[in-house]
Amino acid sequence: MKNFFKQFKKVNTEPLERSNIIWSWIGSFIGIMSIAIFHRGVLGDEDLSLVIGSFGASAVLVYGAIHSPLAQPRNLIGGHLLSALVGVISYKLFFGNLLLCSAFAVATSILVMQLTLTLHPPGGATALIAVLGSEHIHNLGFIYVLYPVFTGSLILLVIALIVNNIPKHRAYPDRTLKRKKE
Repeated sequence: MKNFFKQFKKVNTEPLERSNIIWSWIGSFIGIMSIAIFHRGVLGDEDLSLVIGSFGASAVLVYGAIHSPLAQPRNLIGGHLLSALVGVISYKLFFGNLLLCSAFAVATSILVMQLTLTLHPPGGATALIAVLGSEHIHNLGFIYVLYPVFTGSLILLVIALIVNNIPKHRAYPDRTLKRKKE
């Protein structure tokens, strides 16, 4: 158990410093605001229903846990896109049974993310939103993968690349993860 907590701490914590907290806040504010502005202005999403909840969870990772393997660009983009695709397919296959459909979408999205090394926990929510979302989401069909999912993920990534690299003590993506694997 001691080893578990040691590994957990190494992978999932950022230094608790005032600067990190401030930059996490700035990044997440700008990231979510940018998604909302883009979706409202460019896509005409007046009620912001396309600003899906899983983007909030992604913001926690890409701005607040920038060293986590789950927060890296491949995971952010790949996890959301693959999960959105799984969610839409699940809804089309099992829409008559939301219990089966929702469980299948989340479980399969986790499986696909693990097999493709793109595990990003908010991806499970992205798949679930494709199933349990509003009629507006359902009517998008496979377009849901492109927007809001791809556009929102890309906006979060671009803002993360900018904001997380402004202070000298922060670096995103985390290149040390790549070195540890080699």
